[in-house]
Order: sequence, then C-alpha cells, then structure tokens
Amino acid sequence: MATVRYMVKDVEASVAFYTDQLGFTLKQQFGPNMAILARDDLTLWVAGPNASAARPMPDGRVPEAGGWNRFVIEVGDLAATVARLSEHGAYFRNDIVDGPGGRQILVEDPSGNVIELFEPRAS
Repeated sequence: MATVRYMVKDVEASVAFYTDQLGFTLKQQFGPNMAILARDDLTLWVAGPNASAARPMPDGRVPEAGGWNRFVIEVGDLAATVARLSEHGAYFRNDIVDGPGGRQILVEDPSGNVIELFEPRAS
C-alpha cells in the first residue's frame, strides 16, 4: 500500500472532494488539521495549514499546496469521469491527452494539488 501526503488549504473541502468526487473513503479525521483517506491500495493524508506537517523547514521554506507531483487514478471511462467532475465545478489543468499507453488529464483538488486521471489503452 502506498501513502501520499498532500498539503491542503482546507481539510473539510478536501475530504468532500476526495470522497464525493473520486471515490475515497474517510478513515480518520483529526479536526480541521488532518484527515486520512483511502482508495483501493492508496492512503492519502491531507494536512491543513495548521498541521504539524505545515511547520517551516530549517531553511525557512514552508510546505504548501499545489505543484506538479501527483498520484494517478486509473478510470474505465475518462470522458465520462471528466464530464461528471466538470458538472461539479472541477478545474482541469489541460485537455485530455492521447498517448501511447492511454489517455490522461490533470484535475486539481480544492487546494490546487494535481491528480492524474488515466484511462489505459485497450489491449
């Protein structure tokens, strides 16, 4: 099982997005500061701005939401998934890209963290 931690601006909004839109299950929540979510064999920790994970580093950098690192969720029908997320106001960084292994698109969670939605090419 893999565990990923995302820094988020709002834990409640993130929990709603991941559970309602991407099929995650809320496993545990620590008030407004952190939540643990799961989907298949992925565990996602979302940490808010007051979580211990948000403390400044010794060099002064502060962990923040956003960026380009991402995890990938495989979907069976990318077009239908994009349509459903669009109906709920999701923001996409690009249009669907067709590549040698399949099709993909980048969607942001409410804090600007990116998730790649990937539909593998049929064999």
